[in-house]
Amino acid sequence: MPLLHLILILVVIGVILWLINNYIPMDYKIKRIVNAVVVICVIIWLLSVFGVIGSLSGLHVGR
Repeated sequence: MPLLHLILILVVIGVILWLINNYIPMDYKIKRIVNAVVVICVIIWLLSVFGVIGSLSGLHVGR
């Protein structure tokens, strides 16, 4: 994945998270949970993109 695409995706995710935080009324605790989930997902995705962890295609949730 080219570096420009990676940066563009991170900017889009950041803008979407900023819009959610500013324009959707939520309790502070729920907002913290949403932010934490997004950050954890982005970190896992980045680790997968850079090859630090294996491909996520073999990951199964449930049965």
